[in-house]
Amino acid sequence: MEEPVARHLILRDPAVALQELRRRWPASGERWVFGYASLIWRPEFDAAEHRAARVQGWHRALRMRSRVNRGTPQQPGLVFALLPGGACRGVVYRLRPEQAEAELDRLWAREQPTGVYDARLLPAITPQGTVPALAFTLSRRSEACLPRLPDAEVLHILRHARGRYGSTLEYLAATATALRQCGLRDREVERLMALARGAGLLD
Repeated sequence: MEEPVARHLILRDPAVALQELRRRWPASGERWVFGYASLIWRPEFDAAEHRAARVQGWHRALRMRSRVNRGTPQQPGLVFALLPGGACRGVVYRLRPEQAEAELDRLWAREQPTGVYDARLLPAITPQGTVPALAFTLSRRSEACLPRLPDAEVLHILRHARGRYGSTLEYLAATATALRQCGLRDREVERLMALARGAGLLD
């Protein structure tokens, strides 16, 4: 009997979790990756195909603390995470078969150097059918997961948080632009952009 496609990969050690993912992802099958934020506008791999997709039971939320990429230990920033509840529209990418193993290694090094995410194979609903896609989700119990912040605190972070890849504000704006270009709507992302504009942080 096949295992449910959305079964949680509970192993947190990054190397062991990658081995477990490969075991659950048969070598002969297609490799799909679900992007919901920076993987939409900076995937860093040459996909054979991409499609608009929706995953049920998860939503995009600007609630993951970033002390390096979009902030510092002194002024942590925020990045989007895929949290339980609701639904999320994004993009799925099919890796090229001849490059899939190497691309998966690169993707894992980018997203999972510390094992902060819970890697899951989620059913991604696309216009051409449902595919099992790798998604990097975040547990609400994670130290990196913040509660929903007041708008004043979010604005403080948008004004001041900057890390090695740029600011939280730039990250939010890039995600909003990518979603719009893909024809994908996210009311919370749009609300946050309106909040930033209202505070004079964006044109």
